[in-house]
Amino acid sequence: MTARIRWVKPEDAARIREIYAPYVLHTPVTFECSVPSVQEFEERIAHTMERYPYLVFEMDGRVEGYAYASSFHTRQAYQWDAETSIYVNLDMQRGGVGRALYEALLFLLREQGYCNAYACLGLPNEQSERFHRSLGFSSVGIFQRAGFKNGQWHDVLWMEKNLRLCEHPAPPVPADKLEDPIRDEALCRGVNLYLARMKK
Repeated sequence: MTARIRWVKPEDAARIREIYAPYVLHTPVTFECSVPSVQEFEERIAHTMERYPYLVFEMDGRVEGYAYASSFHTRQAYQWDAETSIYVNLDMQRGGVGRALYEALLFLLREQGYCNAYACLGLPNEQSERFHRSLGFSSVGIFQRAGFKNGQWHDVLWMEKNLRLCEHPAPPVPADKLEDPIRDEALCRGVNLYLARMKK
């Protein structure tokens, strides 16, 4: 068994689409109602990578999960905030993949200079809520009946995690401008967390 976390590549788009599709079709985890094309995923990956981390978890060479950050809001004063997203192959859930990806993602966001991370959860989603709380996220509010999908209304829970103290912060550094040792350390931290779990 070989596990690793790496930066996404354009050719990962098809596999990422496969992982994402069940969440779109059968759950309120995402409020998208139709599965985007492979080309759309390629474009999203390229757009995200202009500023933010986009990571994949591989098991024996096969992508089994992915995580990325995006802009929380376009207004300039929000530039130190990032929204996080994570999707894991349904067959691999609760196996440590998500925690490993988040460990690497949040480390990178801190090193970039982001101060806060936000997660948006379509409800009901008790598993994801517990998962985020275990990572240090806390609830900040619920939007009631915010989205209508699969024949019913769903609330949205917003959660936040402070990443670092920011009294007079400099603008965040794009992910691809981080020094290689920092980028490598982030990936190693995530994988080591996963491997430690497997040894228990």
